[in-house]
Amino acid sequence: MRFVIQRVKHASVTVDETVIGRIGQGFLVLIGAAESDTKEIADKMIRKLVQMRIFEDENGKSNLALKDVDGSLLLVSQFTLYADCKKGNRPSYTNAGNPVMANELYEYIIAECRKQIPIVETGSFGADMQVELLNDGPFTIFLDSDDLA
Repeated sequence: MRFVIQRVKHASVTVDETVIGRIGQGFLVLIGAAESDTKEIADKMIRKLVQMRIFEDENGKSNLALKDVDGSLLLVSQFTLYADCKKGNRPSYTNAGNPVMANELYEYIIAECRKQIPIVETGSFGADMQVELLNDGPFTIFLDSDDLA
């Protein structure tokens, strides 16, 4: 599983010219699932996400987590995080999880995050989405479940 976590001042997702998700300060998280991913892997990723201390404290140090700053989440599915660009110029997406399984994991992640973070907005799985954000820092973290202990 892969998360691209962007600390944002604000972010939104639009589908068919309608804003379907919008947050203020928090994280925009792009989520990609592989075929081998499970709810247990998702739980590890969620734990790391909500506990990640990348907001500045009173001393200007990246020391505060999402809950400490009353931050929000905007969760967006993105199978292209599993693009394989080794051969040719057209990426292959065979490493991405099948859509049914990936959507189930995406919905699971949303539900689990909502248990911990008061404001969790979402994109629309499989839709053509336009994502807007104001990256704060900029601060972007790439989190891969293969790298977690």
